[in-house]
Parts: sequence; C-alpha cells; structure tokens
Amino acid sequence: MYLNPEIKRRIFEDNSPEHRAGDTGSPESQIALFTFRINHLNEHLKRNPKDKATKLGLLKLVGKRRKLLDYLIATDITRYRAIIQKLGIRK
Repeated sequence: MYLNPEIKRRIFEDNSPEHRAGDTGSPESQIALFTFRINHLNEHLKRNPKDKATKLGLLKLVGKRRKLLDYLIATDITRYRAIIQKLGIRK
C-alpha cells in the first residue's frame, strides 16, 4: 500500500506546527497529507487516463485542500505562506 502508518507518521511529524507525529488535526498536517495523496493520484492518472472514478476522487481531494488553505489564509497568513512554500503547492 502506498500510504502505510509509517509514511503517515512522517508526514504529520514533518508538517505539524509542533513537529509531533500525533498532531493529525492541524490544517498544515491535513494539507500535507492531501498533497501526498494528490501527487500519488496524479501519477496513477498519467498511467491510466481513462480512470474516471480516480479523477473524481482527485478533484474532491483538491477541493478539500483548497478549503483548508482558504481557512489558513483567513486565520493566519504566515502559516499559509509557510506551508505552501514547504510543500511547493504554488509555482
């Protein structure tokens, strides 16, 4: 499986504000997890362009990530800028 508990722990630890593996609810941690899953689905869709169900799931994930990013913009712009720079979301 592409997303085992060790990978999740590392994602949460690297991207949480307090750098704790148990911090799974912070917006930064969730955005990082969604970004990892979005990148994985993009690679899958490059190999399987006719997979419409995966494309729909990808679009839903992108929408969820966008809502979390909008929340971060509204609450703390410095955290927003830090997470997009760290993950390389905006070019």
